[in-house]
Amino acid sequence: MKKSSLHIISVLLFLSSLFSSAQNDDLKGYKIEGDDVVFIFDKRDYKKATKDEHGDVIDFKNLNIDNVSVSGEFNNWSRHKWKMTKIDDNRYELRKRLIDFTDEFSWEFKFVINNSFWAEPTRNTVNKADAKDPYGSPLHVYNLKLYTAYPKENGNASFKLKGFENAKKIILTGTFNRWNEQIFVMNKVSDGWELTLQLNPGEYEYKFIVDGKWMEDPNNPSKKANEYDGYNSVLNIKVPHTFILKGYENASKVILSGDFNDWSENNYQMKKTSEGWSFTCLLSGGKHHYKFIVDGNWILDPNNTVKEYDSDGNINSVCMIR
Repeated sequence: MKKSSLHIISVLLFLSSLFSSAQNDDLKGYKIEGDDVVFIFDKRDYKKATKDEHGDVIDFKNLNIDNVSVSGEFNNWSRHKWKMTKIDDNRYELRKRLIDFTDEFSWEFKFVINNSFWAEPTRNTVNKADAKDPYGSPLHVYNLKLYTAYPKENGNASFKLKGFENAKKIILTGTFNRWNEQIFVMNKVSDGWELTLQLNPGEYEYKFIVDGKWMEDPNNPSKKANEYDGYNSVLNIKVPHTFILKGYENASKVILSGDFNDWSENNYQMKKTSEGWSFTCLLSGGKHHYKFIVDGNWILDPNNTVKEYDSDGNINSVCMIR
């Protein structure tokens, strides 16, 4: 099934480079405004450009810019589809709705000048092996990532590490940012360190890096063994979701049953409403199978066309949580 057809991605997030030399670079390239992602190109951020056809590197000051486009995995590395609008002598912008993107973990993208020159970020070297165009030719691009996690004061996941008053820097890292060792720097507070993120629903593993030393969360008993003979702390982000069964006004009892409650025939008794029946529960991110039990009879959700077979050959309705 197509993930993009089921739910709108909540937010595109944090931009970073995979190169260690980018640790002190300002994070540039885009910003989030409401339900839009705004790509930002400023020619003052670049000194070099790579010619697409043969990979020659030229000085950016020698380029006469006629147009700028955003090119990436989201548009099959097109050099011309996503044209940017000139804002002033230095800056170009392109606004896209968040629903133009699926919720892939990350997107690689780059700015292309005059449909043929790739802008190279300052203070980095050209990486000629990371990405290829649809014909298999190297694109000479950097891996700029949009992660599905980002710092937010009122986010839904607060990470705290008490003590360590003498630590110089503490990093939060985990599966939500592909274990990046740089981008999520924790804030020092009176009793330790903390950082609040906005995360999509799902189960995440994480650790703290205290002045270069990795450690699990001492205040979180939930953990999983990792490949290094140690443990990662585990956090499960859930969101409320309301299941609705329209009609069946004459039913005496309706039960919601699914893989999220071990297919219980008693626990989730739905409430009768003016239009039918409803029940709200907390669900983790991902795919969930479910059915309704109407006065003892198991039925699929008549208002949900998405169905799948389970491992036992039964057909269930499917709910996707993003």
